Amino acid sequence: MPFEEVANAFSSMEGVTSRIQLTQLLAGLLKRTPADVIDKVVYMIQGKLGPDWKGIPELGVGDKLLVQSMAMAYGKSESDVQRLVDKLGDPGKVAEQLAQTGGHIKSSLLAFMGGASEQLTVSRVFDSFMKIAYATGESSRDLKLKTLAGLLKDAKPIEARYIVRFVEGRLRLGIGDATILDALSVAYGGTTAVRDVVERAYNLRADLGEIARIVAQQGVEALKGLKPEVGTPIRPMLAERASDAKEILAKVGGRAYVEYKYDGERGQIHKDGDKVKIFSRRMEDITSMYPDVVEGVKDAIKAERAIIEGEIVAIDPDTGELRPFQELMQRRRKYDIDKMMKEIPTRLFLFDIMMKDDEDLTTKPLPYRRKVLESIVQPNERVVMSNYIESSDPDEIMNFFLQAISDGAEGVMIKAIHDESTYRAGVRGWLWVKLKRDYRSEMTDTVDLVVVGAFYGKGKRGGKLGTLLLAAYDPDNDVFKTVCKVGTGFTDADINGMYDMFKPHIIDHRHPRVISSIEADVWLEPVKVAEVIGAELTLSPAHTCCMDTIRKGAGISIRFPRFIRWRDDKGPEDATTEQELLEMYKRQLKKVEEKSTESEA
Repeated sequence: MPFEEVANAFSSMEGVTSRIQLTQLLAGLLKRTPADVIDKVVYMIQGKLGPDWKGIPELGVGDKLLVQSMAMAYGKSESDVQRLVDKLGDPGKVAEQLAQTGGHIKSSLLAFMGGASEQLTVSRVFDSFMKIAYATGESSRDLKLKTLAGLLKDAKPIEARYIVRFVEGRLRLGIGDATILDALSVAYGGTTAVRDVVERAYNLRADLGEIARIVAQQGVEALKGLKPEVGTPIRPMLAERASDAKEILAKVGGRAYVEYKYDGERGQIHKDGDKVKIFSRRMEDITSMYPDVVEGVKDAIKAERAIIEGEIVAIDPDTGELRPFQELMQRRRKYDIDKMMKEIPTRLFLFDIMMKDDEDLTTKPLPYRRKVLESIVQPNERVVMSNYIESSDPDEIMNFFLQAISDGAEGVMIKAIHDESTYRAGVRGWLWVKLKRDYRSEMTDTVDLVVVGAFYGKGKRGGKLGTLLLAAYDPDNDVFKTVCKVGTGFTDADINGMYDMFKPHIIDHRHPRVISSIEADVWLEPVKVAEVIGAELTLSPAHTCCMDTIRKGAGISIRFPRFIRWRDDKGPEDATTEQELLEMYKRQLKKVEEKSTESEA
């Protein structure tokens, strides 16, 4: 497939703010794409060379090397190319402009590339990116330079724009995974009516390229037979939250498992004989961070092949008590792992199983899954079952909740155990409900919001990004709706580094997945997640989260928000949802009304 066709499609999508229009354009591209390269096209749309969990190296092409590649490809001086980059502010457009005006390739590059230009294909472009990513050793820089310059030398102007933007990591298409799923459904199912089938397949096999290849080669029906596969992460099942045990019981069917909600890192463990891999909730391969967990799993899990799930928690080496998440995150480093294992040992608390040998357990109810899990676990110092009870009594649940808090947990998870309590990969719903300590008081609970824009500060923050525009996630429409602006809680170091941190994600228009009535000084791709807290939830005509839901012309906002920390362990789709904020507001309103009634009495 000519890469020009992909580049032209990207160009037609650029700047489109209508998700419906984006979906139609993308569906057309996918329908035209041959099955043998559709996975590569999907990865490029995602701005990746494959799913994150495969651990494919980054391209490793910095700004200077990018400029050198363009200079080499178009026979220009590096200083001339850099001046153009500074002027246009978009290396992709610089490459496009230089490709239009032409240039003489250096003789050394001609020799390296065989001397003749050739039409770029999707496979050549993608394979060249892979070659660049995996280049290592003393000559790797030279290989990256010549490979990229070789691509640009043969690229048409429109192709050059998107080759450079991909290398930069800034395609600017505004397409998320949900839009790709919609487009695949339209392209190969004729309608979004088959979206649930495509999405379930993706939830069981977190590799959009693989799903696209299967549906392109075999059709939508082939996706219905997909099962979990050891070594390929499953998108984790998600929970709702509420603050009243009686209310939660009513939602989950009257009787439930009540488990400790541990303050650690959720881990999905894949065991295949003596091989063990651990994936994070964002499906990153974090095996190297937890060699102690790996050894514990090998000893504890008495099944040849299994996919299990649990929480990895830091343990006090002297007392055996649970330690907070912040301390566990010190384990997420590349060096001194052996030292950190001694200083911050861990324990894996298992709570679910999705596959045992060749049996797909995601379609089974929770009690069955728990029984299977318990049957294959022989607890040891590193691996144990999560603490839980079965109950239909709100008072008993609250007592267990208080015990969990006393033991160092965050709270409890209340899980449905009826016949429909299957493992719904990648889905948030009322089968699992969080009951955490913070949710029981007014806005002492933090929320995780996505940064979608920024504003320049005043005074000592003059000329610096000092305030951020934050948004909640609306999973039904795959968009982000604004909740508040936050400018407090940041350190001087945070403020000084803000622009550099967000520079790769700055765009010149509101992102198509962002719904905002506020005009930001700087628009950002919805990538970074911030944990914030405030005094209370309030109604605001300025913000679009839950607009017109409580009162016409008003959305939900946070009064006096304060930044707590960055949630690098969460992706934008893992952020607090619009529905969650609505439920929090309703509970807050109910408490205010109850207090008012008590005072009147």
